[in-house]
Amino acid sequence: MVSRMFRIETGDDKERRDLLRRRLLDANTAASPVLRALRGTPGERELPLQVWALDEDGTLAGGLVGHTWTTWLHVTYLWVDDRTRGTGLGSRLLTEAERVAREERGCHAARLETWDFQAPDFYRKQGYEVVAVIPDYPPGITEYTLTKHWQFSP
Repeated sequence: MVSRMFRIETGDDKERRDLLRRRLLDANTAASPVLRALRGTPGERELPLQVWALDEDGTLAGGLVGHTWTTWLHVTYLWVDDRTRGTGLGSRLLTEAERVAREERGCHAARLETWDFQAPDFYRKQGYEVVAVIPDYPPGITEYTLTKHWQFSP
C-alpha cells in the first residue's frame, strides 16, 4: 500500500462546498442505476416549494418551506404564528403543499423532521408515520423523522 500525504483543511468555503456536492452527486449517480435514470429528467433537481398564509392585514400568519425531489416532498419548515394556532392553518398549509407535490409535481410521498417539543403529534394526525427516532439530538431533545405515502386511484 502506498502511503500518501494529504493536507486536511476546515472552514466555510462556498466554492469548495459546491464542488464537493457536485462530485458526491456525480459519484452517487454513477453508482446507482436509479439515480442514473433520473439524469436529465425534471426529477433530477430539487425544486423549491413554499406556501404562505397572510392575514387580512397582509401580515404573515404562517408558511411552509420545502422542496420536491424525484417523487418526494420534503418539508423543511412549517410555522404558524402563535395568534393563529388552533385554527387549522397548519393543516391547510401542509395540505396545500402535499396537493402541489402530488398533482403538479408527481410526488408519491413526503418526509420531514420535527422535535419532540414541536409537532410530532400534529403530523401523526395528518397521516404521517414515525420512521426514525433520534434521542438526545440535540441534548435533551428527541428528533423524529416522519413520512407519508399517498394512495393513488387507477
